Amino acid sequence: MGLECLLLCRDQEAIRVLQPALDKLYIAVEVCSGARSGQEILASEKYDAVVIDCDDLKGGLEVLQRLRKGTSNKNSVTFAILNGGTTTQQAFEMGANFVLQKPIRPVNAMRCFTAAFGLMERERRRYFRIPLEMPAFLNFRKDHMLKATATNLSEGGMAVSFRGKLPKECLAKVRFTLPGTSDTLEPKAALAWADGSGRAGIRFTEVPQNSREQLERWLTSRVHLAER
Repeated sequence: MGLECLLLCRDQEAIRVLQPALDKLYIAVEVCSGARSGQEILASEKYDAVVIDCDDLKGGLEVLQRLRKGTSNKNSVTFAILNGGTTTQQAFEMGANFVLQKPIRPVNAMRCFTAAFGLMERERRRYFRIPLEMPAFLNFRKDHMLKATATNLSEGGMAVSFRGKLPKECLAKVRFTLPGTSDTLEPKAALAWADGSGRAGIRFTEVPQNSREQLERWLTSRVHLAER
């Protein structure tokens, strides 16, 4: 699955400029012309990027204000389209990552989306979980260690399955080797959830820079394979 963007706009001239720019970066675009329907979509669907016409779409500014308070798209890369009603500073304070001023020129749209592309890919890696099966060792305080099997992996954590019960001590770190490599990572971690039947979610709390780069490279390669 490639990058996906919701374009919340009813200005046809703006759409005619923005959609081709996104297409050139192979970002799939869904156009929505109503703020209310846009809010409903954003409450249930996940997008890597959200573009909102804040000044010329009734309710658009409210969508921007609410976006960061939601769950599905609170970390999505967000673009605010402005036309004199909202200042750039106000848009940033409301959570926009980038601002496009009308009238939008194709070169400006392309420059803006290109600058944001890396952030979109990072957000995709953060939430996109790669299904797998690999050994993982959960190290708890007081030197308790539990061998588990990781069932998926993302930049922010992993899901694991295991036999027996979790130790009562707090999880300190997790150790695993990225499949197909000799890169062994040992990030600090915390228990995010456990269902009582031998499954749990692990959240990475601190990943050394070198390990983070290794994980990012590995995830990027797997995301690209999944998109083929």
